Amino acid sequence: MARLIRPKILGRQLGGAKISWLRTLGGSTRPAFTKAIEGTRVGRVWRRAKWIVVDLERDREPAGHLLIHLRMTGRLVVSKEAVPFERVSLQLDGGAERFVFSDVRKFGRFQYVRDSQSVLDGLGPEPLSKEFTSDWLRAALRHRKRQLKPLLLDQTFLAGLGNIYVDEALHLARLHPLRSAEKVNAASADRLHEAIQTVLARAIELEGSSFDTFYRTPEGQPGAYQHQFQVYGRDGLPCHACGSKIAKMVVGQRGTHLCRRCQPKPRAARST
Repeated sequence: MARLIRPKILGRQLGGAKISWLRTLGGSTRPAFTKAIEGTRVGRVWRRAKWIVVDLERDREPAGHLLIHLRMTGRLVVSKEAVPFERVSLQLDGGAERFVFSDVRKFGRFQYVRDSQSVLDGLGPEPLSKEFTSDWLRAALRHRKRQLKPLLLDQTFLAGLGNIYVDEALHLARLHPLRSAEKVNAASADRLHEAIQTVLARAIELEGSSFDTFYRTPEGQPGAYQHQFQVYGRDGLPCHACGSKIAKMVVGQRGTHLCRRCQPKPRAARST
């Protein structure tokens, strides 16, 4: 989403704001938000973990950031027309187009902060960065006694993985979601490292996973990675690798999909 929206807003000046759901602003008031962003220019659009970060400038000086979290159904659009479920709309220079945050479930955030690190500090390494190496993962797992599924979802451990991609990566690495991280051997950790990067790279290439009718790119198109799912959402269907039925269980209060043959259950692991 950050990559696709970047050419549509980079270098453009922001005008007035229309806000229809105040909670989207993450605690800011309408007047404070509008005053902070009006007249600023978009200097950079990037991503950290699950946050889309829009760096703002005023008179060529840093002027804070928009932090955008799409959650389940958020969408960013640049449009001249009305967009369904608009929560925040910012006028763009030229007068006709608007930068719109749409979110049917109202879970997402579109907030202004002076210092992005006040929110982004404490996040783990990026799984597609140079810092995320096999050596790092082996050492990090060795010092954790948590089950793999909730650990990989923990953004302070590793930033950016969600429920879909953890399930897919664990299946590709042939690791059970209940396995204790400290008991993952070096070879398995290396498989997991490769699986995480493989799954994410392919999902990005296919512009994400549209598991319902609401996730759309800025162009209004669905992602296509859902057609490549090996386990997620496929409970009761045959595993593409071995033919066994895909199972669904709950781990750490999250629906979790796996193949019990490809991902054997560790000894003494208990369902949660």
